[in-house]
Amino acid sequence: MQLHQIPFGTTDWSDVPSTEHPGETGCALWRTRQFGAVRVRMVEYTPGYLADHWCVKGHILLCLEGELHTELEDGRRFVLHPGMSYQVADNAEPHRSSTPVGAKLFIVD
Repeated sequence: MQLHQIPFGTTDWSDVPSTEHPGETGCALWRTRQFGAVRVRMVEYTPGYLADHWCVKGHILLCLEGELHTELEDGRRFVLHPGMSYQVADNAEPHRSSTPVGAKLFIVD
């Protein structure tokens, strides 16, 4: 990733409007900023959230609160707790998220 033509700035995430994205169950609330080709999000999953699709987008994801379950299409499963992160490349390993208790994430993609 190359970061070009992004002047220094700060973000107060509480001022960024959220958009709702329903899952198969539960929903995700995204607060999104775009910096050139880089999308940065603060995402909150409601308890019981299950993604409604396999994602092939690459991400760097940090779990801030709660518990995130990530399943890869090949059957591997991972659980992230606050302070844990994962990274995956575009079109590398389809994955989907769920959470029994809710989660708050910081995502760069």
